[in-house]
Amino acid sequence: MAEAKPFVISKWLVWRAWLLVKANQGAAGVDGESIAKFERRLKPNLYKIWNRMSSGTYFPPPVRTVKIPKGDGRERTLGIPTVGDRVAQMVVKLTLEPLVESSFHQDSYGYRPGKSAIDAVGQARTRCWRYDWVVDLDIKGFFDTIDHSLMMRAVHKHTDCPWVLLYIERWLKAPAEAADGTRTERGQGTPQGGVISPLLANLFLHYAFDLWMATNHSQVPFERYADDIVVHCQTEAQAQFIRQEVEQRLAACRLEVHPQKTKIVYCRRSNRSQDYPRIAFDFLGFTFQPRSAIDRHGGRFLSFLPGISRKAAREIVATVREWNIHRRCDLSLEELSRLHNRVIQGWVNYYGKFYKSGLCQVFTHLNCRLVRLVQKKYKRYRHQRRARHWLRERARRQPELFAHWALGAMP
Repeated sequence: MAEAKPFVISKWLVWRAWLLVKANQGAAGVDGESIAKFERRLKPNLYKIWNRMSSGTYFPPPVRTVKIPKGDGRERTLGIPTVGDRVAQMVVKLTLEPLVESSFHQDSYGYRPGKSAIDAVGQARTRCWRYDWVVDLDIKGFFDTIDHSLMMRAVHKHTDCPWVLLYIERWLKAPAEAADGTRTERGQGTPQGGVISPLLANLFLHYAFDLWMATNHSQVPFERYADDIVVHCQTEAQAQFIRQEVEQRLAACRLEVHPQKTKIVYCRRSNRSQDYPRIAFDFLGFTFQPRSAIDRHGGRFLSFLPGISRKAAREIVATVREWNIHRRCDLSLEELSRLHNRVIQGWVNYYGKFYKSGLCQVFTHLNCRLVRLVQKKYKRYRHQRRARHWLRERARRQPELFAHWALGAMP
């Protein structure tokens, strides 16, 4: 008679986890196995995961480390688990998330069902109109410095399921493997790139920041998306006080507020307002700063509004440059649209949500590339003015061909 498994884990849960991992795609881990390769032997692969997790013998392989450049010239380290490990992590996430989700603060927006980055930006915009000061918080190396013992204490508050606790602890301790094969043991942090990491990060900051703010400074609103935090204050003195309080609180949770990147910002909304050295901050790809706006009577006034940040604009321009559209004479505009319009639509949907004129300026670069393509492709339009006129007429007839045309960013 076969011995019963010590942990009861549904095979259906493993299958559901696989479907979510497949939908998310992603790169291969240390074993070099892609989603497609894993799927070729799907049944035995999923059975092995279920069998080992149910018997308590599942040990996560090392995470593959990948370094990506940051806006400040430094690098961010991502940890890429294997496909099989992502499935196992998703099994635990699907089990733990319903237990913790209802406890989370309403102004925690990152990686939560029914909430988005745009929701956080919209709420921040509204509060910047009501509060004159912002504390723009930056936690130094958050994902790399999460304390494991405090993390496990937070998980224990929501579940006593032995296999959930067992595997989360093993994932926290799983080593990292560099491109040259060097392995590094981890005594703190959770790899940025893991399936379970965003949920664990939210849980940690729920206790380290959200719940603490709600208990000790309930009249001070904030928005948090993972470790990106904006706190709103009525006065500069209050902002200075809150910054000091948060620094002490996070230090008690073994986290460090970045001394240079954390700043106090004045939300200037009038030309007659007092001067202050910092009147802008970045949040989730948007720069909040004083901008000209139009009221319902057509008059202009100064408001404090989000618009696409310089960093995000540079990334869009760099992506468009990589497409080499102006050299694709072998393709029609319709074929180019099929290739790239989904990405363009994504930019429009996100960055076009607020202060669209800033995004229209970014798309000037894309339109210039399209004009150059028309000049090369059609001899009768080799003069730039004729090519631009022809493309503008095309955009008026078919504004849906490229998403930025429908936004109003015409050639």
